Amino acid sequence: MRNGRHKTVVVAGGAGFLGSHLCDALLAEGMQVLCLDSFLTGRRQNIQHLARDPRFDVVESDVCDPMPAAVARARPDAVFNLACAASPPHYQANPEHTLLTCVLGTRHLLRLAEDAGARFLQASTSEVYGDPEMHPQREDYRGCVSPTGPRACYDEGKRAAETLAFDYARAGRADVRVARIFNTYGPRMRADDGRVVSNVVSQALAGEDITLYGDGRQTRSFCYVDDLIAGLLRLGAEDVRPPGPVNLGNPEELRVAALVQRVLALTGSPSKVVQRPLPVDDPQRRRPDIALARALLDWQPRTDLDSGLRATIAWFERDLCWQQAVRPPANDDGVQEAPLMLGLRGAR
Repeated sequence: MRNGRHKTVVVAGGAGFLGSHLCDALLAEGMQVLCLDSFLTGRRQNIQHLARDPRFDVVESDVCDPMPAAVARARPDAVFNLACAASPPHYQANPEHTLLTCVLGTRHLLRLAEDAGARFLQASTSEVYGDPEMHPQREDYRGCVSPTGPRACYDEGKRAAETLAFDYARAGRADVRVARIFNTYGPRMRADDGRVVSNVVSQALAGEDITLYGDGRQTRSFCYVDDLIAGLLRLGAEDVRPPGPVNLGNPEELRVAALVQRVLALTGSPSKVVQRPLPVDDPQRRRPDIALARALLDWQPRTDLDSGLRATIAWFERDLCWQQAVRPPANDDGVQEAPLMLGLRGAR
C-alpha cells in the first residue's frame, strides 16, 4: 500500500505475450494495473479474463504518441516498458515504427516515470548482443550487431532504449532497471509471430511441414514464460540498483533441430521437416550468463523444457479451437468478414 491505496503499475505492451502474463502476476500481488497497448501485435483475448477485475484498466494508445491523460493521471509507482513487437516478421513489417517505439516510446515512458517518481523497468533483449562473438553472453559484452541489416530496427532500437534508460539513471531522473530477455516461450504466443517455438508447435499441430531455417545446428536457450515473469518481478522489486542490465533467460543451450524433434515427439505429429535458408543476420548461438541474476535476485529458471512445451502445446490446441469458434462465416462473395473483436473496459 502507498498512501492508503494499492500500488499502481503501468504495463506498456500489457496485452502482448509477456505483458499479459506480467499483468496477471502484478494483480496477483495486489497491485492496481493499467495496461497501455496499441493492439498492433497485442491481443485482446490475452487480457479478456481480467476485464471484470476492478484493479485492472486498459488504455488503448501507441507509446510513440504522447501519454494519454488517463495514464498521466494514474501517477504510477512503477512503469514496465514491454511495448514493442518482438518477433522478426512483426517488427520488420514496419521498421520505422519499430525503431520509434523503442526510442520515442521509451522516452515518453521514462518521462512518465520521472514525473511520478516511479521505478522504471525496461524490457530489453538478447538481440542487443547480435550474432555474438562471446559465448555465453555476459552483460558486459558489447555485442556484434549490424546497424544496417533487416533486424537493425529492433536490435539497434533496443540498444538505444537502454541508452536512454541509463542516461536518465545517471542524471538522477528515474530509478531504472533493465532486463535483457532471452528466448521465452509459453501460452499466449501468437502462431504467426515467426518465433521458432510458435512456428514449430503450430505447424506440428496442423500436420504441416515444419520449417527449419539453416541446418538446425544454430542454438537458442528457451525460458518458460512463468520463470521469466518471476525474474522481471524480482528485478522490479529489487531496491539495490544493478550496475547495468541483467540477463534473464535459461542457460541451457539447445540446437534448433533438437527442439523440432522434441515437439514432434510430444505432439505425435506426422509433419515432415523442410529446410529453408537462414535469415539475414540470424544469430548462430545464443545462451545467457545469468550469474548476476542468481547473485542479485536469487533467480534462475525452474521449468524444464518438456513441461513447458507440454503447457505451450496444450494452449495452442485450445487457441486454435477458439479461433475456429469465433471466426465469422464467409459472406456471399466467399470473403471472410473482419474477425470478432472482444470488448474491454478502458479509454483511449
